[in-house]
Amino acid sequence: MKRLLYIMIPAVLLGGLIAWRFQQKKTEKQQQDKASAARKTATPSVNVGVATIRDIVHTFEGVGSVEAPFNVKISSKVTGLLQYLQVREGDAVKVGEVIARIDPSQVQAQVAQQQAAVAEAQNRLSQAALTSNANNVNVESQVRTQQAALETARSNYNQVRGNYDATIATAQAAVTDAQGKVASAQATITNTEATIRSAEANVKNAQVRYDRTNTLYKQGFVAAQDVDDARTTVNVQIAALNVTQAQREAARSALDSANAQLRSAQENVSIVTKKGQADIASAASAIKQAQAALTYARANTAQKPAYQANLAALRASVSAAQAQLRNAQAQLNDTELRSTINGFVTDRMADPGTVMTAGTPIVAIQSEKAVYVTVPIPEDVSRHVQIGQSATSVFDALPGQKFVGRITSFNPSADPASRQFTMRVTLANAQNLVKPGMFGRTTFETERIRGAVVVPREAVKGGKKGQIVTVIDPDSTAHDRPVQVGAQDEQGIQILNGVQAGEQVVTLTLNPIKDGKKVKIVPNTPPGGAPPAGDAPRGEAPAGGRQDGRHANP
Repeated sequence: MKRLLYIMIPAVLLGGLIAWRFQQKKTEKQQQDKASAARKTATPSVNVGVATIRDIVHTFEGVGSVEAPFNVKISSKVTGLLQYLQVREGDAVKVGEVIARIDPSQVQAQVAQQQAAVAEAQNRLSQAALTSNANNVNVESQVRTQQAALETARSNYNQVRGNYDATIATAQAAVTDAQGKVASAQATITNTEATIRSAEANVKNAQVRYDRTNTLYKQGFVAAQDVDDARTTVNVQIAALNVTQAQREAARSALDSANAQLRSAQENVSIVTKKGQADIASAASAIKQAQAALTYARANTAQKPAYQANLAALRASVSAAQAQLRNAQAQLNDTELRSTINGFVTDRMADPGTVMTAGTPIVAIQSEKAVYVTVPIPEDVSRHVQIGQSATSVFDALPGQKFVGRITSFNPSADPASRQFTMRVTLANAQNLVKPGMFGRTTFETERIRGAVVVPREAVKGGKKGQIVTVIDPDSTAHDRPVQVGAQDEQGIQILNGVQAGEQVVTLTLNPIKDGKKVKIVPNTPPGGAPPAGDAPRGEAPAGGRQDGRHANP
């Protein structure tokens, strides 16, 4: 019995509760129907906005990390004991400041050794240069002497050759003169013989005349004087014959003398020719001898390249020793490690007393006077990035502060894994507020449409025939207008046609509004106020809205 009561009592209570709930729902439904009927008959209340002219600005917001433009790791160039290191993380350093020092004793010994090697090499070079100069002077003197001897021999040869030609010409002239004399004597002999024959004929003729005259005289036909004249004529002709005969003998003597002169001149030509040829041969031999002596003297100059090569080798030794000295001095300078930038120590990797090897980092220094914010950029935004464009960065660690910089670099190649590009913004950081490694949000303008007619985003609604905007006339009458929209941002949508600047448009209403119906304009919902249930605005998603949490508007 008790068990039955335990079952019935909860069932009765549950049934009563259900009946009460049904009754309550019925009452609420009746109240809602009354309210709905009241709203349908009442003048609709609306919130309105005004179509304005302004610029529509599209921006991109990306999350990036801060990097130092210079991150220098100071390391030793030489192996040795770390003697000095005073800086620690956070310490400020300047360019040229000594950061660390390696024990220089071993390198100093190397410098002294190389200095001695340079001095020794220079001494060897100086001695070789002195010897080479003396030998060069002697060789050049011999060459000049033999050149002068060769010129003298050539001059003597030319003189002998000229004398030979002149002597031969003189001897030939003497022969020619003697030949002329011989010919003249022979002609004289020939003439005198003809004269003798004529004189003999004259003598015979005179004798015949004399004989005839003498006969006639004896006969008494002529006078004695005629005989005397005839005898005188005979004597004259005989004397002329004697003279002509004497001339012939003189001509013969002259011919003998001319022949003797001719033979002497011919013998002289032979003698002069042989002597001249001997002199020419002697002068030519002297030239050959001088040439041989000059060749020998010049052959001694072959020693000069050897001396020059030796000097070049010694100079190379000096240069090599000097280079090794400079290397040792550079290593000595490398024992002092200096900061190459102005910045802060961000890491210390060793302590004094550590034996450092070449290339092992000791401290890291970063420059923070200007910093980079590296931001990944999606493909659709990459075409809007321009070098030199202004960008604004904010950091959660620095609330309320904005840092304005410029885009200084853009990698035109996308990461194959993320398909995103990399943009770098440079920020001035004179107060060192922004630290490397911080994360920040960087915003920059991607597109600006100037002078657009803009209505609130809530005013645009989708319809069967496209997008419409409800416009309120000055007499508070609502009219639905089809519109063509353009660009948009979070504050509004551009109207390309359908609405004029200054017109009021409905942004929020509790009841549906029919075209041509009167409405009541009420003040807009104050900031922070919740819109009535069921009145979420209809329309397209804004083209300038966030993409993957990166697009935002000012």
